[in-house]
Amino acid sequence: MSEVQITVEGEDSITATEELLAIPGISGKLETEGEASKEGTLATIATIVGLTVGVIEIAERIYKWYQKAKESRPGKTFDAKIESPNGRLLLEDATIEEICEVLKSLDRG
Repeated sequence: MSEVQITVEGEDSITATEELLAIPGISGKLETEGEASKEGTLATIATIVGLTVGVIEIAERIYKWYQKAKESRPGKTFDAKIESPNGRLLLEDATIEEICEVLKSLDRG
């Protein structure tokens, strides 16, 4: 089974990852990577193992999630990248179409 991982790095990454996994249509789990640094930054990984709606709809939701998460943390360290067998992409400047390409490994039809 293919899976997609979204790594969220920065302050409040656990909350941001929980918000990501709460998006309707995404099925996955959260893991932490390492320990928080002195600055309070931590990396979390959302492993998405399934989608219950179409790839385009999920790509739009992930795009909106990233924009909202970044805007709600002004002045804080925050970044995210998405990885799958179809590629790797930093979400900072990603388009919905680019996110779709990475998510295609989860598309069941």
